[in-house]
Amino acid sequence: MSEPPEIKLVDLAEPWNPAQATERIRSIAKGVYDLAYKRHALKQLDDRSLIMGDLTFLLKNGFVYEPGVSATRPPFWKYQIQCTTPNSKNREVRAVVIPDWKRKGIKVVTVMWADEPVQGG
Repeated sequence: MSEPPEIKLVDLAEPWNPAQATERIRSIAKGVYDLAYKRHALKQLDDRSLIMGDLTFLLKNGFVYEPGVSATRPPFWKYQIQCTTPNSKNREVRAVVIPDWKRKGIKVVTVMWADEPVQGG
């Protein structure tokens, strides 16, 4: 059985709706991309006994459920993506990310459990 053909995504002005954000973040993460992150995000991973593989799994398989929020540096937007990961023990992990569609990059602002309240970022 062959895999379905890959859909080519076109440029789309932001903010994206949740479905578009999910599709585009996953698309970036499944290719060759630049991953940047704040030290805070790495500490948050460590505090939750998660590893970088959990973060990459999240970016490739997660879902965005809420509309984006304008980032501090226009024209970028922040999105929250979440899912369970291999080391999350069935607990949903959420990351606040800033995707860059044109440059094929993702900046990770913070990582948290999805049932934790969002604080800043």
